[in-house]
Amino acid sequence: MSRILKLAVAALALTQEACLGHARHLRTSQVFVNSRDVGNEYDYIIVGGGTAGLTVADRLTEDGASTVLVVEYGELSTHADDLRTGNSESISTVQGGFMGMADATLMYDIQSVPQKNLQNRTIAVLAGKVVGGSSAVNAMMTVRGTAADYNRWGSFFSTSSHWSWDSLLPYFKRALNFVPPDADVTKSANITYDTSFWGNTSSVRAGWPSFQYPGTTAQMDSFKGIPGVPFVKDSGSGLPGVYWYPTFMDPVLVERSYARTGHHDVAAKRPNYHLVAGSKVTRIVLNGTTATGVSFVPVSSGPVANHTALETVVSARKEVIVAAGGIHSPQVLQLSGIGPRKWLTSANITTIVDLPGVGQNLQDHPMIQATFMYRSFTFRPSPQDLLTNATFSSWSDAVWAANRTGPNSIATGNAAAWLPFPVISSRAANLSDALTAQNHTSYLPADTDPTVAAGYRAQMLSYATALAANTTAFYNLVLTGGNTNGIVVDLHPLSRGTVTINPANPYNSEPLVDYRALSNPLDVSIMADIVRFTRRYHLDNPSTRAWGATELAPGRATQTDEQFAKYLAETLSPSEFHPVGTCAMMPRELGGVVDEELRVYGVKGLRVVDASIMSTLVGGNTCQTVYAIAEKAADLIRFGPPKAATA
Repeated sequence: MSRILKLAVAALALTQEACLGHARHLRTSQVFVNSRDVGNEYDYIIVGGGTAGLTVADRLTEDGASTVLVVEYGELSTHADDLRTGNSESISTVQGGFMGMADATLMYDIQSVPQKNLQNRTIAVLAGKVVGGSSAVNAMMTVRGTAADYNRWGSFFSTSSHWSWDSLLPYFKRALNFVPPDADVTKSANITYDTSFWGNTSSVRAGWPSFQYPGTTAQMDSFKGIPGVPFVKDSGSGLPGVYWYPTFMDPVLVERSYARTGHHDVAAKRPNYHLVAGSKVTRIVLNGTTATGVSFVPVSSGPVANHTALETVVSARKEVIVAAGGIHSPQVLQLSGIGPRKWLTSANITTIVDLPGVGQNLQDHPMIQATFMYRSFTFRPSPQDLLTNATFSSWSDAVWAANRTGPNSIATGNAAAWLPFPVISSRAANLSDALTAQNHTSYLPADTDPTVAAGYRAQMLSYATALAANTTAFYNLVLTGGNTNGIVVDLHPLSRGTVTINPANPYNSEPLVDYRALSNPLDVSIMADIVRFTRRYHLDNPSTRAWGATELAPGRATQTDEQFAKYLAETLSPSEFHPVGTCAMMPRELGGVVDEELRVYGVKGLRVVDASIMSTLVGGNTCQTVYAIAEKAADLIRFGPPKAATA
């Protein structure tokens, strides 16, 4: 071989190496289980291969040039018999919608600290531990919040913030491919929808089952018996009310559609996308206050010390993006020396950036047990018939086996009420005034940083306005189509919790999660009115009276707020598995962790992109919102903020 030819071959090899992020080994597979196969350097490193992380990775690698490494704690597949597809049956199946959550191999094992106001009960902190994250195990409910929820985020910055309903709607459209329901089912169930609020380009699909129980439509229509309840044509409109909503489902395959199938499987075909599974990020590597890479170890290595010999350190030429979720993103920042100095000092971690808001402001949707049963619910078939009617059950199994249609294509329902507080409570104005007048700081831990306390006050004043208005949904009841209903949800709790590293063992234990449930006493009053309205819907509604409802819990003897406080202490779950707020997008003087471009305050080259940036909860399941946040974040990373926002 001539010297010139040798030089040309060497140059080509160097070019290939650069395009693959200086990979140590050029492999056909872009998914690694061993850290030795990972490149030395990438343009972007994403911590977390869940809903947000995979979405951002897909978008950043679309240009074919930007190199991305995703570091994911979980595995691509945890079932040997599913290695061909890399997808476990407990994830892919749509029946019931919860099978993935029941699979311990796909879930983190975390318990909250004892909850003082819940009789010291501990609460399971559920989050997906698998490529795809919680989108792989959630209930598949494809619900947005109201426009007011997203306008609230921007309002903490300015009236011209580019975080608003109008600015996010294009990203909601980009995030999901809406597939209308079957025409026959649409007609028989009176399903309404408006495709103008949806897109059709994403590989993540929002689909519908091929069957609906007639009782679901009857339960929706029965809200007409209560004056003032709004009905909305489409769940994506940003309006509160009673409506149908789709499911995270591929309607052709009739399987779960989630971040792994919709983004990872797309990006994995590109040589500039790498993912390493089964790896735990131990810290963000910092050069002063600039993020330069990440350090991680194999999960299989067991307990590790800081700077262990098993660490792999990979450099980021442009940015590190933390997308580990509402529980683990603050943990990663804290382990890296970014967070409240007092917490870091207690764990013997050197403070690089004293950022008091990291791990504060934890919020989740509380689930309230309010169980009712109808003695004379005559709509047939119903979900109970799957258990009690052998003929119907056999037919259901047969049509599913034949062509994946019928009742087994239903996940967790497709109809619900998401109602403003004035609709459900005559005390809305009084509770709004009471919230405004509170000494808000008194309901936070005594050592709360003043900036965090100022942010909490700003949130509470915003909620006080929302309580008295008809634009924000505070109430959620999912309709079952059958003769029982047992859970209602408070969409905007006032209490705030914390997520902190465990000072006794920061590197080898899960963070300490404290919901601080019911720490703001007005939560009891709001939840009491939520149950009272549910009672009204079931028992004191001319449209449901013939169904002969019986209240099983809490029981009609529970009437006063004081009685509800006792009942909630015994039964409330402070989590619907929607943890948000722990790396809040708010001004730094309000306890914020990231700015409007999702950049971590005080650190260059570091962003957070996931549910933890939501300063306040949205009035709906959080998954669809996380997809939209990630889509917007990808544009912020690639193109910067919108021009109008920089003018």
